[in-house]
Amino acid sequence: MIQRPRGTRDFGPDEMEKRRRLEATMRHEAALFGFREISTPIFEHTELFTLRSGPNVVEEIYAFQDKGGREISLRPELTAPAMRFFVNEMSNSARPLKMFYFGQCFRYERPQSGRFREFFQFGAELIGNPGPESDAEVIALAASIMRRIGLKQYTIRIGHIGVLRSMLAEAGVGSEAAPLILQKLDKKEYDEARQRMQEAGMDDAKIESVVDITNTVGPVEVLDKVSGEAREHLMGVFNVLQAYGFDNIQVDLGVVRGLDYYTGMVFEMDAPVLGAEKQICGGGSYSLTELFGGEKTFSTGFGIGFDRTLLALEKEGLEAPPHGVDVYVLPVGEPARAEAHRIAAELRQAGLSTDIDLMGRSLSKSMKHANTINARRTVIVGEKEMSQGAVALRDMITGEQTMVKRDELVATLKK
Repeated sequence: MIQRPRGTRDFGPDEMEKRRRLEATMRHEAALFGFREISTPIFEHTELFTLRSGPNVVEEIYAFQDKGGREISLRPELTAPAMRFFVNEMSNSARPLKMFYFGQCFRYERPQSGRFREFFQFGAELIGNPGPESDAEVIALAASIMRRIGLKQYTIRIGHIGVLRSMLAEAGVGSEAAPLILQKLDKKEYDEARQRMQEAGMDDAKIESVVDITNTVGPVEVLDKVSGEAREHLMGVFNVLQAYGFDNIQVDLGVVRGLDYYTGMVFEMDAPVLGAEKQICGGGSYSLTELFGGEKTFSTGFGIGFDRTLLALEKEGLEAPPHGVDVYVLPVGEPARAEAHRIAAELRQAGLSTDIDLMGRSLSKSMKHANTINARRTVIVGEKEMSQGAVALRDMITGEQTMVKRDELVATLKK
């Protein structure tokens, strides 16, 4: 047998119904917020991702040369493609521009719980005014999605990249050294972060003040530890989110996101039920358009790890409703088969999910199969019923069976 590639999965009908239901809920919530869907290619020029994340990212993605010798990569995320699309074709759109997307991404990494080489991401981007209301609108959408899908426990941690960047700049850290320090702080690798700060010329007192800020976590009142534009911006974000009715939010000035292009507010969402690998969503305000040949444009966005979010729901006890069909049409005898297909076609056109016996089973075996597929009703079509211009309609829950006129069947079932 040919096995599927490592880090990929096959999804059966039950799993796909569960995934499509979750995906549809996310799409619907985004639409309620005024976001509209976009779609971008599953592969892009590798340069799109190296411009954003640096040349080393090639080691972490599926990058290759196509038959024309062009450097191509399967997309590892969806923000860069969305911004490339914006620069190419949507830069003259009315602001704010609200867009969302859902699709497969690919990264060459070690598969583990909730993390695969082929994975799915739901995300949204808002391009418009660089103010706290825009940031809060994006966070509110992410939080509303979690609430709508029924996730019971999740927390929202909000920070501002400007706090640490300004502290490093005031300590004399150059623009080349700062990103590496921020990456170590983001991962809580404090020993390496301290070493890099020492190499950048920071004294011990300033180093410890930076580390202390990354451990500033709590209600909005902890913002009293900082001052300036970042504090005022975060206060504005919190005010809007509280007006929206979200109270499971906290300040976390250690949220850095570890990527150079973030410019202001950053946030992460955790599902504690997942344990150590608990992050299910991350985002913030950023600037990418100038890298891709456009004018510098304010953006705020997020990406939800679809697979990890579904895993969190399952660990909290999510039980998808069992698959079922509205009607199972059961022909008895060969002369009834053509009429059974006509009935199935009418019921499907009327919007009723309808299955039909295709195996030539006996009446008893067909009834067992109807139970197996959770049919709510069965329509029995035989010579006796046809001679009376009727069919037998059985309720599979109560067991009640009645004769229904052929021309009244659709109306009866629709009731």
